Amino acid sequence: MNKTELIDAIAKEAGLSKKDAAAALNAFTDTVTKELKKKGKVQLVGFGTFETTKRAARTGKNPQTGAAIKIPASVAPKFKAGKALKDLVNKK
Repeated sequence: MNKTELIDAIAKEAGLSKKDAAAALNAFTDTVTKELKKKGKVQLVGFGTFETTKRAARTGKNPQTGAAIKIPASVAPKFKAGKALKDLVNKK
């Protein structure tokens, strides 16, 4: 599912216009992004948690040449699914 399909699904599920659904989705992603930039986290009980994690500097390999390269330390976004979401996905 891409962003357009997600907007269509949200509009249908919530009884909103596609314009309103797009505005709501954009507001959600912008808000989560701003919070993660501040090293915060967004926890949606039953769904999951968006947070950041630190990645240490490490040595990697250039796949084309095999030469060793240094990969600098970074902060990466992470999503951890909540128990209720895991249970729904794994329900048979």
